[in-house]
Amino acid sequence: MEIFKLFLQSSSLTSLLEALVVLLLLYFIFFSNFRSKEARKEPSGPKPLPLLGNLLQLDPKIPYNTLLQLSKEYGSVFTVYLGLKKVVVLAGYKTVKEALVNHADEFGGRDPILLLHERNEGHGVLWSNGDSWREMRRFSLSNLKDFGMGKRACEDKITEECEHLIQLFLQFKGEAFDTTQPVYYPVANIICSMVYGSRFEYDSPELASLLGRIYKLGPLLGSPSVKAYNLFPWVFKWIANRKEFHRLETLNPLRCRGFMDAFLVKKQKLEESGITNSHFHDENLLMTVSNLFSAGTDTTATTLRWGLLLMAKHPKIQNQVQEELSRVIGSRQVRLDDRKNLPFTNAVIHETQRMANIAPIAIPHKTTRDVTFQGHFIKKGTAVYPLLTSVLFDEDEWETPHTFSPAHFLDKDGKFVKRDAFLPFSAGPRVCLGESLARMELFLFFTTLLQHFHFTPPPGVSVDEFDVTPQLLLFLEPPPHKLCATPRLYND
Repeated sequence: MEIFKLFLQSSSLTSLLEALVVLLLLYFIFFSNFRSKEARKEPSGPKPLPLLGNLLQLDPKIPYNTLLQLSKEYGSVFTVYLGLKKVVVLAGYKTVKEALVNHADEFGGRDPILLLHERNEGHGVLWSNGDSWREMRRFSLSNLKDFGMGKRACEDKITEECEHLIQLFLQFKGEAFDTTQPVYYPVANIICSMVYGSRFEYDSPELASLLGRIYKLGPLLGSPSVKAYNLFPWVFKWIANRKEFHRLETLNPLRCRGFMDAFLVKKQKLEESGITNSHFHDENLLMTVSNLFSAGTDTTATTLRWGLLLMAKHPKIQNQVQEELSRVIGSRQVRLDDRKNLPFTNAVIHETQRMANIAPIAIPHKTTRDVTFQGHFIKKGTAVYPLLTSVLFDEDEWETPHTFSPAHFLDKDGKFVKRDAFLPFSAGPRVCLGESLARMELFLFFTTLLQHFHFTPPPGVSVDEFDVTPQLLLFLEPPPHKLCATPRLYND
């Protein structure tokens, strides 16, 4: 109904006659395309309605579950129409991996979300394509590693942040509190230290402003009006906010403090060499840094919040984690090298990522050329949605896919085992840029918090009553909740 309200309020169609002409034209184009699909053996799917496509068949709160059900009827490669937009959905571990890894070139494009595309104009590393994407991804990976990603230097930054996080949790004195901001602070600071070369105090206005923009992004992109705009842009008008970008005034080419300095130095050197048409320009810097903050903060913080929530929901598993930590670590600071000696804790973290399923549908892909895949013809430029929830809950890959069970990652001897179908970061050339950083952060933050605190539901709420039903915003997030973090003794 929200779509129709916005449609009726729109001023873009000046008369009923013009509206009818447009609708009839779209109807003709839509069904001509739909009929031609049959002749080319394109992936089948549910019959769409004019203009709306299959939107009415999708559960607006959990559309990925509807797609999962459709895959059981139409197979692991099928077509749906989101309004007039044709989307090929990939379901199941084997199909998703075959497309993203074995046919990486054909499925390696990025299909833009209209509202975000109007903001980033194809710049940055997350939503870009072609040479710009390759250059920004290569540069980002190289320089993030230079500034510590996956190295001891980054581990030291995270352990330093752990100390600040412990002190913050202690301030609540065991009383119930919302974990959102406290968990976002340290994760955002790790990105700040790599991008800017320094961290912020948790009460600083700069950090509050940064996180404020990240908090708003999910509800904005998940709102009915924005979804409607992305699907029916010809109906609506959008007033874009003016972009603002502030260059660092203290740039020193001989001492790069972080990613931002390295980018500006590279840009300066290219300009001094007479190269003026490179991909190193202010717009790419602005959007790449924005991508690093939004993706690098939101995903890890959301997963960590899920981890604490699930520990409160499963106290026996929490006790097992804490017993292992007490036995192996004691009172000292956890280090990354300890992971191999903490198989149960490592399994719990992996199972949290699997069950949290924070990106049930991967960021949209796009075919870069015509491709025949599993007997289906898929035209160049077609939007492709890898259904990651169908991978993480694949009944052919997981023994008890809908149960929170660390045993999924343990062998009969209690040793940690990797699982091929564990793809929370997606796969192929578009795999999450900061996967190694996220893994490091999740392990160190989670183990440190479980080492120092015992997590329970608020007073008066039993474990059975404690709600863990996810809500879909930009990512699949925990429901609004509070936890009690009770300081624990190392030998309890």
